[in-house]
Amino acid sequence: MSSEGASGSASGGILEEKLDLSSETDAKLAHAKQLAASNQLQEALVLLAALEKRCRVGNDNKSLIRVCKASLDICHDAQDDEALLTTLQGLATKRSQKTAAIKTLVETAMPWCVTEPYTPLAVSSDKKECRDKLVEALRDISNGKIFLERERAILTRVMATIKEEEGDIASAADILQEVHVETYGSLSKRDKVEYILEQMRLTLAKQDFVRSAIVAGKIVRKNLQEENMEEYKVKYFTLYSILHRHEKDALELAKDYHAIYSTSSILKDEIKWRPTLQATIVFLALSPHGNEQQDLLQRIKLDANLEAIPSFQRTIDLLLKKEIINYPLANQAELESLPCFLEGGSDLTKHWHETFHRRIIQHNIRIASLYYKRIHKSRLAQLLQLTPDRLELEIAGMVSDGSVYAKMDRPMDIVRFSSPKSAETVLTEWASDMDKLLHLVETTTHLIHKEQMTAQ
Repeated sequence: MSSEGASGSASGGILEEKLDLSSETDAKLAHAKQLAASNQLQEALVLLAALEKRCRVGNDNKSLIRVCKASLDICHDAQDDEALLTTLQGLATKRSQKTAAIKTLVETAMPWCVTEPYTPLAVSSDKKECRDKLVEALRDISNGKIFLERERAILTRVMATIKEEEGDIASAADILQEVHVETYGSLSKRDKVEYILEQMRLTLAKQDFVRSAIVAGKIVRKNLQEENMEEYKVKYFTLYSILHRHEKDALELAKDYHAIYSTSSILKDEIKWRPTLQATIVFLALSPHGNEQQDLLQRIKLDANLEAIPSFQRTIDLLLKKEIINYPLANQAELESLPCFLEGGSDLTKHWHETFHRRIIQHNIRIASLYYKRIHKSRLAQLLQLTPDRLELEIAGMVSDGSVYAKMDRPMDIVRFSSPKSAETVLTEWASDMDKLLHLVETTTHLIHKEQMTAQ
């Protein structure tokens, strides 16, 4: 054994001695393999354990790595799962164990329980328990170690997959939430997005919608616009649509489907873009009137693909025209038979059906407020094909949310849509009208003088 000099400083400022144990390691590894081959596994492990300590204390990292790897290999070759777990845990938790040795232990054992990417190794039913214990042991070893954060992420996802295959969705979701993958520097942007999407999928499967919204917020949406991220963009907004469907948020659902539709890979295939465009239009019709809804309607109206679905094009035109819409629409049955409309069960379908009628009523009331300052409630109910009570209920709701101004006089059966003007407003309008009048007089006088001078 020869000394190679200093490899660093120990406590107290004394330089640590680094020994070269390669020759001794070669001999003892060969001896250990012979013992293991002759069914003397415990003797081989005892021999390697003593050698591991010498290498660790002597700071011979190369030999230490070889010894650790050989210890696991002989246990695996002997198919002694209990010895493998004991050896793995014992070597990884040794006092002052080297980082390289721990990393080697994890990298050596992972292929025996994991196949890339993130898939548990297929084993027989009697080996399943041993595989699961090995995954859990590797997770414990990698916990809290930055140099093993990628391996921990893989192992945690594998464990979540195992739990999901067993039907324990809640445990799978909880296990995967332990990994804050967005803080890991060893994973690529693409890997992080894929991992977060899997967390989002499991939390939705668990029906933990609050947690799912928090997880979804970890993904930066501008990253999804990159070329190689189209697959994840579609998956992200598909998962988000499940969350928004649970919240019964029609506008957000329309934005989700439009984001999927606007993906270049979707636009290349009519079989894919047609249902997403149809879903976008349906949920825009179900959305409350607002700037976002109107802006999206206008953008879709200019889309050339809209001509391929004329019935939906007519729906867009109706929603944008300042005209009263008759309910039900001519293509009402077609709109309400779409898979996106029926998804979520009969209760949600009934909710969308009622919402559709309400949105048409609100549209018609808004149009009436543009053309009438005051109108008899019974006449307005007749125009909108509603009972007076339903009309009063809808107007009251629109007044409450500020989408329209109205006053109802029940004894006189009159609805007033014109808001009262303050004296200051009346005076300002009068002054504006006077300015316009004087400008017209001045312009007319100028033209008369111009004609007279031309005639002379």
